[in-house]
Amino acid sequence: MNALNVSKALSDHYPDVVIRQLGLENCQDTIVGDVMHRGVSGGERKRVTTGEMEFGTKTVVLMDEISTGLDSAATFDIINMQRSVATKLNKTVVIALLQPAPEVFDLFDDVLILNEGEVMYHGPREEADSYFASMGFVRPPGRDVADFLLDLGTKQQRQYERALPVGMNAFPREAREFATIFRQSRIFHDMLRRLEEPLDRELLGRKGEDMDSVPEFQQTFWNSTMTLMHRQAMLTIREKEFLISRAVMITLMGLLNASTFWDVDPTNAQVMLGVLFQCILFLAVGQTSLIPMFMAARDVFYKQRGANFYKTSAYVLSCSVAQLPLAIGESLVFGTLIYWLCGFVSSAENFIIFMILLMMTNLAFAAWFFFITAISPDIHISKPIAMMSIVYFILFAGFVVTKDQVPDYFIWLYWLDPISWCLRALAVNQYRSSAFDVCVYDGIDYCLQFDMNAGEYYMSLFDIPSDKFWIVCGAGFMVGAYVVFMMLSVLVLEYKRYEGPENVTLTKKTIEDADNYVTLETPKTEVNQMIFPNRSTVLDVSEKEKNFVPVTLAFQDLRYSVKSPSNPNESLDLLKGISGFALPGSITALMGSSGAGKTTLMDVIAGRKTEGTINGKILLNGYEATDLAIRRST
Repeated sequence: MNALNVSKALSDHYPDVVIRQLGLENCQDTIVGDVMHRGVSGGERKRVTTGEMEFGTKTVVLMDEISTGLDSAATFDIINMQRSVATKLNKTVVIALLQPAPEVFDLFDDVLILNEGEVMYHGPREEADSYFASMGFVRPPGRDVADFLLDLGTKQQRQYERALPVGMNAFPREAREFATIFRQSRIFHDMLRRLEEPLDRELLGRKGEDMDSVPEFQQTFWNSTMTLMHRQAMLTIREKEFLISRAVMITLMGLLNASTFWDVDPTNAQVMLGVLFQCILFLAVGQTSLIPMFMAARDVFYKQRGANFYKTSAYVLSCSVAQLPLAIGESLVFGTLIYWLCGFVSSAENFIIFMILLMMTNLAFAAWFFFITAISPDIHISKPIAMMSIVYFILFAGFVVTKDQVPDYFIWLYWLDPISWCLRALAVNQYRSSAFDVCVYDGIDYCLQFDMNAGEYYMSLFDIPSDKFWIVCGAGFMVGAYVVFMMLSVLVLEYKRYEGPENVTLTKKTIEDADNYVTLETPKTEVNQMIFPNRSTVLDVSEKEKNFVPVTLAFQDLRYSVKSPSNPNESLDLLKGISGFALPGSITALMGSSGAGKTTLMDVIAGRKTEGTINGKILLNGYEATDLAIRRST
């Protein structure tokens, strides 16, 4: 019971533990951001990804070059946390690093040194130094152990060569020579001996049970679906600019269309059906604005699905359900304006059917464009495909080209067009209502003249069947199309993923190419290895006159603030009175921890900030810099 309580307490507080260990307390309520939205810094973004992959009861953690872009303090905190997790939760942690700092290197238990695909050493960290010392490589005092180990197997190892040990004819130079010596070492054989030791029979008997108890996904289908739905709702609410612009567009376009076709004469079937067709088409085309959002979310899905965060079906279902509020809102606003201002039949029953058909059409086309983003490698391909599909939907909808004018070999395209089914259902809903299901309308006896009632006559002009059953068929087709598009999206996202560059072919260079390219590689020579012949000529090269004006960069009391994401009425100061300078002929280091404002400062100086408020002075050679001067100098 105590173990269960400890496990539950750990799972409940684990997010806070990860956030604290990764140093993300200050940005835990900030969006990650992208090229269009300002978010966390580059180092914080890397730590967010690390924390994201920390969740779940995974027993093996593999981390590749997590220190890139991070300061030494952040790297130490992250790896120290991993050491604590490995020790207390009995997890296996493997971390690949480039030149770790001494305090970071001391956190590891074992070290595996790779070079050119060969294992130069694999054993306890504290024995690595003495192991290579036994081969004649002595680490100088003050030299970091990690840097010393990384220099071995390269040209830099000569500085560590001391006395050649007994039994060795020469120092190993290449990685394969180090690997051969390691396979003959005591450390290697001790490792093999431990691996070949017989396991406990009790553990062997429970191995199947232990492995079967590890689920593929940490949550059940419905739990993960609810979690994803909560996330999708939160992401949708955060897109306030998108929602506001969408609402304004729907309202304005609804008023514009309603005022243009104010109180249409129902006997003018061409205009009446044109209003219906335009209403369907507007809602359908409007769903193309979701393609960039779907495409951006797909990249996140690839990463999280690869880590078995959730099932593909749960993700697709949550995305489809998240479209329901938007579909209902858009259809209600736009459809209400069109229906009552354009003079459709005044009946609550017909109005409800009208709204239901519009909502289903909205959802079906949202699912269609979601499927397009699933099958497209990138947004530059998905948008043309979407536009081509819209052309098809318009052409075979039964309005621009009526059914009887469609060639027989293309008639199947007419029956597959969702717009044609919706238009047919809406037309039947309008003209088979009680107001038009009469023989005499507007003084004309349609039964006597055309052997059909008024509504049937108007629909016959566009070869639209008049049976009321087509309303049910239209609604059923839209629901079926919605389900089919979602199921196809599940299959595509599950079995076809565009996680790498497409159409990239790497050709192997031939010897002739290398010989013909004279400047293929410039040989590098160490300063202490340069040999000057006795007969050498020293040329006195005079310094050339500089053909440019050196620039002294200075900035005084530089301040930069943006609106707070949580409260737009408050400002968030990112730079607080920064002053400094950089002289020509010198290199100035801009240092600070991740999120300190280094990139922000350089962006402000270079004039790359397009939002927020900038105060202070930026000087070039003592003169206040203009935008043109900044662009020419930086």
